Amino acid sequence: MPIRVVLADDSFLIREGMRELLQSVDELELVATCSDLDSLQAAVERERPDVVLTDIRMPPTNTDEGIRMAEQLRSGNPSIGVVVLSQYADAEYALALLDKGASGRGYLLKERVSDLDQLVNAIREVARGGSVIDAKVVENLIAARSRNKRSALADLTSREEQILAAVAEGKNNAAIASALHLTEGAVEKHISSIFSKLGLTEEPAVHRRVKATLIYLAEEREPDRR
Repeated sequence: MPIRVVLADDSFLIREGMRELLQSVDELELVATCSDLDSLQAAVERERPDVVLTDIRMPPTNTDEGIRMAEQLRSGNPSIGVVVLSQYADAEYALALLDKGASGRGYLLKERVSDLDQLVNAIREVARGGSVIDAKVVENLIAARSRNKRSALADLTSREEQILAAVAEGKNNAAIASALHLTEGAVEKHISSIFSKLGLTEEPAVHRRVKATLIYLAEEREPDRR
């Protein structure tokens, strides 16, 4: 059964180019294309797609419409995945996109769109509840740590790595506790320790979870990471 996709971008040329790309893939079904937030909202309500593939900036304000759409879907239609496309490797956009969890969310730079395999893999991953964050965005977030070749995760215990992996999947503390047969209190203590070891102790808890997720994803992309 194909993955049903709604595409949104205010540029006609980009929209039509992506339409041709997506329609060339058998496992995808492009059910609607949109040029602004209002038409995107209407298409999602009408088509109930599996994935929304959207630009960040569209009319009416050309600021963060794609992020706002993702937030609406998180609360109203959490089963719909979202891949956001941007010209900017901006970690703040990624933080906003993942504010309530990483599951079913992707952030790709528009320059990746020409790589059809990468685009399709991102759509496929978020459709099944995974997450995909562009490597350049992750690099920007942990640039201050990159001078030190030692892994940002090197100080974590095996249990803490298990818990961080679960956080990266978008699980809350209760779900993590159930999956790992721990109490919620034990999970909270482990997460506090993770934040401390990753140097994320001075920010709101939700942003620390998001940044910890991005660091984990970045480390897992490294070729020498086991």
